[in-house]
Amino acid sequence: MKKIFFLSLLILGAQILMAQVVMMQGNIKLTMQKESYEFPDAKLELLSPSNFNLEKSDTVLFKFSTENFSLGNLTPDYSSKHCANSAKGQHIHFILDNKPYEALYKPQTKTFLNNGNHILLAFLSRSYHESIKSKSSFVIKQFSVGDHQLPTYDLTKPMLFFSRPKGIYVGADTAKVLLDFYLVNTILSPKGNKVKATINGKTFMLTDWKPYLIEGLPMGENIIKLELVDKKGTLIAGPYNTTERKITLAASEPLKK
Repeated sequence: MKKIFFLSLLILGAQILMAQVVMMQGNIKLTMQKESYEFPDAKLELLSPSNFNLEKSDTVLFKFSTENFSLGNLTPDYSSKHCANSAKGQHIHFILDNKPYEALYKPQTKTFLNNGNHILLAFLSRSYHESIKSKSSFVIKQFSVGDHQLPTYDLTKPMLFFSRPKGIYVGADTAKVLLDFYLVNTILSPKGNKVKATINGKTFMLTDWKPYLIEGLPMGENIIKLELVDKKGTLIAGPYNTTERKITLAASEPLKK
């Protein structure tokens, strides 16, 4: 009897745990994902530029190196994820000044930097666009162009970067849309900092730094807003700690205008 009782408790605990990671608001379902294929020793390093104080606006070559991670390979568990996957394989998410990321399948890119201060976040990504969340898998740097007296950002403060979703989703890719973001200098917890995700006006409080799948999005335009908030729900100050993006879902190509 004792064994049956304890087994029942375990089953009940598992059911409660599952209930904690599936959230519903209206027709929108948000599900926290299980662990993905791990790259425990993956490393990303910025090789150039080595000078972070540039005298004038110019086109800059950003060059990276990777270790224990192969750009262009399909992540082994991609077929089990049931969300958009890049046929070009694993890549680097290159986020400059909080713009939608550029996917780098080769470890370099060129971009023009205007006068002012710029923040770069780059991190390794699985082929299905899910970030690798480890201390050695990302780079964050600040660049000053022109007047060096410009105010700078404190990169030691808690920061949130929007990664996915992005752009246009067509056909089967519309059923489950990946929600993924990147955190720097903070953790999430039920009694601490959280990410407030607002999807088409419906709010979800995320207390785990994990990838999530969004289901129930309608065809057409959808709006996703992410905010880094403290335990009281107050927005944490930071250059990109609140970001709103629009994505488009379509049943088939071509998109109807």
